[in-house]
Amino acid sequence: MTKVYSFPRGGISLEDPAVPAKGPSVAAYLPGLSVVSLIQHSGARAYPVVSIGDVVREGMLIARGQGRGSANIHAAVPGRVIRMVSWKGPGSRTNDALVIRMEGSFEKLGKREEIFPWESLTCFELQRIISEYGIVEMEGSGYPVSDTLSSLRNSPEPYTLVVRCVFDDPWLAADRLLCRERVKAVAEGAFIMGRAGRVSRIIFALSHGERDLGGALLAETGGWDIPSSLVLTGSRYPQRNRRELELVLRRYAKKESFEPGSLLVLGPATLAAVHDAVKLKKPILDRYVAVGGSAVKTPQVMKVRIGTRIGEIFAECGGFISKPKRIASGSPLQGRPVADLDEPIVKTSYAVFAMLESRMGKFQDRPQNCISCGECRAVCPVGLDPEELYKKALLRGPPAGAGVSREGDADGQGAGCHGCGCCDVVCPSRLSLSAHILGDSGNQAGARRA
Repeated sequence: MTKVYSFPRGGISLEDPAVPAKGPSVAAYLPGLSVVSLIQHSGARAYPVVSIGDVVREGMLIARGQGRGSANIHAAVPGRVIRMVSWKGPGSRTNDALVIRMEGSFEKLGKREEIFPWESLTCFELQRIISEYGIVEMEGSGYPVSDTLSSLRNSPEPYTLVVRCVFDDPWLAADRLLCRERVKAVAEGAFIMGRAGRVSRIIFALSHGERDLGGALLAETGGWDIPSSLVLTGSRYPQRNRRELELVLRRYAKKESFEPGSLLVLGPATLAAVHDAVKLKKPILDRYVAVGGSAVKTPQVMKVRIGTRIGEIFAECGGFISKPKRIASGSPLQGRPVADLDEPIVKTSYAVFAMLESRMGKFQDRPQNCISCGECRAVCPVGLDPEELYKKALLRGPPAGAGVSREGDADGQGAGCHGCGCCDVVCPSRLSLSAHILGDSGNQAGARRA
């Protein structure tokens, strides 16, 4: 029997009946109006290279990344740029977008895909292509993959690429389905990244319930000149977090007697996008998105064009059963509230949900006083005492700058907390423990309660 590696303490098992049921993805309708955000990455806003009134083609570059952390943006549909819009995003960050009215013919959709040979390309050429097509880490903050490759090249130690298919949160349904429907693209994308980053080994890390998927991924590695292996992990949340995942992978490496060096962790959506950029000369035009929640009539995983407005996606799922109490993007654990249904799907969107007040359960209650039950201590994967840290955070008051993490505080009280939110979920008093510990109660508390 294959060993299952899991972190030793804490964590929680998550279930949510409002998540889309397992099944094939559904192609969303093409948007008549696309709202293409100029911030779909972790860095500065991309600079538009088209003007209002210009005609654009499907896949055409419409905004160029500016410096480290910024990435190129492409038109997901053909059409005409009709205006620029702005809105306030998380942390009061202003987000600008180009609005494209769809018209004209498609150059990718419905056409036979032309496959480009890439095996003879150098690591520098692969990085240039990945940068040109604006590939970012689609499961995280949107950090550009080309910037990651630059960091790898300057590192003196070997790197191991970790293909993270650990689905500890049911709201990762879209990435799970993408991995199954595009298993060859995910595997070859990993090999391309391995070549581009000169990694010494590739590890496919999968939840133990995805054993068959792991076998399918390994079956695609025949003939590779980079050693590859499969590691089965536990499925308790937050197993996919960097700390918990690295913990189990280093235990695996010790058992197998090899030195993994530093770990480069990427998810299936990112690797499929790398494959499409290098092998098909195709930017990120669409995204698998899990659409659900207790207020949604027909939850499902949809393949959505970038720039499609969130309200249109809900409408394609039958609309709302009743007026939702909360609408958010991402997982209920670490998502962010959606203020306007005209907000668009971006490269990093993996789930959107709408929740009825009657089905929000304990999350609709007002926070109460701490009752010192100890539940938060039992689930903390880092072994901290969230109750004590929360009370000390209240005594210290807010940090000097809004959103500044307390991890750097002189007394170190927040050190070690990575904000997984396990303590928030189990707290019977509805306290936003992790947000206060990290000193970001203003920005995170609402997101965690979404």
